[in-house]
Amino acid sequence: MAKSGYAKSGADREETVTGRSGDAPAASSRRWIAPGIVVVLLGLAWFSGLFDLFSLSSLIRHRLELQEFVEMHLAGGIALYVLVYAGLVAISFPGASLLTILSGFVFGGILGGTLTVIAATLGASAIFEIARSSLGKTLENRTGRFVERMRAGFRENSFFYLLTLRLTPVFPFWVVNIVPALLGMKLWPYALATFIGIIPGTFAYSYIGAGLDSVIMAQETASPGCAAAGTCEIDPSALVTPQVLIAMAALGVISLLPVAVRKWKSRRASATAD
Repeated sequence: MAKSGYAKSGADREETVTGRSGDAPAASSRRWIAPGIVVVLLGLAWFSGLFDLFSLSSLIRHRLELQEFVEMHLAGGIALYVLVYAGLVAISFPGASLLTILSGFVFGGILGGTLTVIAATLGASAIFEIARSSLGKTLENRTGRFVERMRAGFRENSFFYLLTLRLTPVFPFWVVNIVPALLGMKLWPYALATFIGIIPGTFAYSYIGAGLDSVIMAQETASPGCAAAGTCEIDPSALVTPQVLIAMAALGVISLLPVAVRKWKSRRASATAD
């Protein structure tokens, strides 16, 4: 019997994905909402010039403009960041780590990390819904070799298994966004496991971004004009702040919890059998 948050795959999942014949037109229209939103978000990102920031040198060159924009339009900056980040996650666009660093750089470690967790969860939920739509077959072709490797884990306990995958990224992030939908997991358990599981790693990157400005200023003092030219040399060790170490330590500890729980369950089952 499938556990909570997991629905049977195969024919049962096909019925869930395609809907019953009576409400097929309405269901078909709803399934195009998520892809449509993604297209709009990408358009906003393109016209805002955010794609130009997908390198550390570009981020350094434009740091003053970014900081000034956020100071003048905080609410707008937050909304734009969340929408664009969610859209990029929804299309599995590479560069999420750099954007997470950007969030800490512009909004600070705490606010930046919080916004990124929310945005990443929204984006992951969007691609989850897309995978359950008429585009699901196409996505299944891209992830087919991963589906079978994950099937047993999702069948046993979908929420706990997904949480483990988020904490210990054994598989690519975009794959873990899609496969649960193909295996029939429900949206709300999926979103909750994603939200909780990405917190430690997200805040680690966000705090790296929060410490970036002081490193750039030090480089600017040593080599005037390097920031404007985007040629400042960033020492990675200078970005490892106490907050980053705490976040990474928390990630390490939390990632061991699934292993500990499995061992505890195994010992409990053995004791019960005896």
